[in-house]
Amino acid sequence: MGARLDAAVTLPGEAFSRVALTADAVTLLRKLWARHGPLMFHQSGGCCDGSAPMCYPSGDFLTGDSDVLLGRFDISANDGGGSGSADDGGQPLEFWMSREQFGYWSHTHLTVDVVDGRGSGFSVEAPEGKRFLIRSTLMDWPV
Repeated sequence: MGARLDAAVTLPGEAFSRVALTADAVTLLRKLWARHGPLMFHQSGGCCDGSAPMCYPSGDFLTGDSDVLLGRFDISANDGGGSGSADDGGQPLEFWMSREQFGYWSHTHLTVDVVDGRGSGFSVEAPEGKRFLIRSTLMDWPV
């Protein structure tokens, strides 16, 4: 799978990243950022398109109390990680998940990858002939 970019930790009391991006996902996200501006992910866990991570222009999908911020990436070429902001030259990208889905997946580390194929028409990568997908690893997180 190659190198991955781990998200900055966003959950209170945790010291480990729960989500990462593959190098291929970062490359595609930089291309999409150039076209659409700031981006975000949301993973609803519902059926059909809800089972894949959806990438939206930042703010196009409204999050609330029913969502959990699992991590924040900086996909800028010069930073390679952390939680940079657009104001300081970073390319921040948040990864959100529905609270209900987080309950099911709380014992997994998630890696966002990209493969050839047509994903959802609502996710910004669809016209590229690519789709994002989640690869999960069961973890024994500290209590």
